[in-house]
Amino acid sequence: MNILAGIGRSFLGILSLIGRITIFASLAISHLVRPPFYPREFLVQLGYIGFLSLPVVGLTALFTGGALALQIYSGGARFNAETVVPSIVAIGIVRELGPVLGGLMVAGRVAASIAAEIGTMKVTEQIDALTTLSTHPMKYLTVPRVLAATLSMPVLVAIGDIIGIMGGYLVGVTRLDFNAAAYMTNTLDFLEVSDVISGLAKAAVFGFIVATMGCYHGMNSGRGAQGVGRATTSAVVSASILILASNYILTEVFFSA
Repeated sequence: MNILAGIGRSFLGILSLIGRITIFASLAISHLVRPPFYPREFLVQLGYIGFLSLPVVGLTALFTGGALALQIYSGGARFNAETVVPSIVAIGIVRELGPVLGGLMVAGRVAASIAAEIGTMKVTEQIDALTTLSTHPMKYLTVPRVLAATLSMPVLVAIGDIIGIMGGYLVGVTRLDFNAAAYMTNTLDFLEVSDVISGLAKAAVFGFIVATMGCYHGMNSGRGAQGVGRATTSAVVSASILILASNYILTEVFFSA
């Protein structure tokens, strides 16, 4: 019975956590359309989350595209299907690898940073000071970060998709002896607008998840350095898991037919 009680407590704890996160996300969405607004804070977060994440997303996409081209060529050679390399690289990056890897890299960089920043503000009672000054912490801290991440992630992923396809192009032309013009022609012929739109829609959802998890765990951080460290770790882990889970759900929605 003790084992069953432990399982029950764990299950109820998970349900309680899901409920708290859902309520927090709902509050963040509701505050997006209600004044007051803080455009300066939004622009600061847009630059930090979007522009400063570009190098890590770009490098990840570049090497992923090159490695994907090598792997597909090696596998396709077993069936005399080497010519599918350009189309599979483009579709794989635009549909899946670009949004997912971009989301995971941004989660590691941004979710941890947001949780640490807000958690430190809570420990040092800066959030209580905001409330004393009649500034809603949700409006001032959460909304600008969530909005900036949701809007900047599709742009980051679009740039990452281009860099990833170019990585596959460079490997295909320099290492696999593809004709440059034929490679680009195959890429453009097989890539559809729906592939790009689905990837960008996923990116927006992933950006919302990353910022929401960072803000949630920062707002609920424990006291002291240990509590902030635990909140930072929890933000990255929960954001990564939710990105992978939501990616499957969105893939079912877009491509189940």
